[in-house]
Amino acid sequence: MQIRPASPADHAAILAIVAPTLAAGETYAIATDLDDDGVLAYWLSPTHEVFVAADGGTILGTYYLMANQAGGGAHVANCGYMTAPAAQGKGIARAMCEHSLVRARERGFRAMQFNHVVSTNTRAVALWQKLGFDIVGALPQAFNHPVHGYVDSYVMFKKLI
Repeated sequence: MQIRPASPADHAAILAIVAPTLAAGETYAIATDLDDDGVLAYWLSPTHEVFVAADGGTILGTYYLMANQAGGGAHVANCGYMTAPAAQGKGIARAMCEHSLVRARERGFRAMQFNHVVSTNTRAVALWQKLGFDIVGALPQAFNHPVHGYVDSYVMFKKLI
């Protein structure tokens, strides 16, 4: 598997991963009714440095890296990760997160923060903790999950230096 910057040739594969995840409404606090252009505009935002995890010609996952905030908060990175359903449980998210930590350090970020990790996304919470992220805050009932109703979200943080 190779993790590399996304190219325009990857947009259809990125859309195939990101669109159903956003539409499901279970892990991202983003509108669930975005059309294809809206999905790509979100994921490929000019503020996002976007990567794909590929095995040969097959895109297994994608992530973006960005500054979490502007100005005085621009030294803290933020990322979003998505893995293709057929590739889940195969270490793709771990590899992408590890790659993003290296890339964030290369870009001079001093920390990484995830602002809204939905508590019911237990696989992600456990993985981020294994990779050294701490839950530094719980946002009570901050996410309206389509199955579980109002659930907590976590703010997770890791120092990079």
